[in-house]
Amino acid sequence: MKVFIEKDYDALSKKAAELIKEVVKENPNAVLGLATGSSPIGTYAELIKDHQKKDGLSYAGVKTVNLDEYVGLGEGDEQSYVTFMRKNLFNYIDIDLSNTNLPNGKAVDLDKECDRYNALLATLKQDVQVLGIGSNGHIGFNEPGTSFDSVTHVVDLTENTIKDNSRLFDRIEDVPRRALTMGIKNILDAKMIIVVANGENKADAVAKAIEGEITESVPASVLQKHDNVYFVVDAKAASKLTNK
Repeated sequence: MKVFIEKDYDALSKKAAELIKEVVKENPNAVLGLATGSSPIGTYAELIKDHQKKDGLSYAGVKTVNLDEYVGLGEGDEQSYVTFMRKNLFNYIDIDLSNTNLPNGKAVDLDKECDRYNALLATLKQDVQVLGIGSNGHIGFNEPGTSFDSVTHVVDLTENTIKDNSRLFDRIEDVPRRALTMGIKNILDAKMIIVVANGENKADAVAKAIEGEITESVPASVLQKHDNVYFVVDAKAASKLTNK
């Protein structure tokens, strides 16, 4: 595990983007595992900025798999993660939208949708998986107590996660209560993992993930078992680390 402590959000976004760009430069047909939420927005903005420069990096051969989607939301919904990814990345790079993949939150049979997404992930192993981290240590929507052997599943979101995500909605009542998410095993299947985190509210989770006991009560702690993980955090998110 490598930990980069950057001075602020802009700096950590630049660093995370550099790591992702190196993956695509080495393999123009790479599979990128992507995350939503506020943490990676700056990273995606840096990728867009680089792409739109003269001789910028191309994503024409890249495929993507996203971590999760809210149950009941999908294409055409303003608060869906499909819309989020298009607004914050896909619409501004040369990726083929047919090569972008998310769980279908509008699926009639959610169990079958989980099976479909697991089968897809088996054929599209992530060359790099981008993660945020919840204030309770969740990764994807894998809440505390989720088995480390879990694969794509339906999850009931905790009140803590609903509160964290409410900043992206007009009202907390509008936040969906369930989601489809890659499981922890799906995440660990990635060849490389990049975790981005900023702010004091993430400091406790970051410290437990990096230096704490490996336990299902802190899902991100399992990343200590992976041999190619990068935490890219700002000074505030790193404030509770004992070894800087």
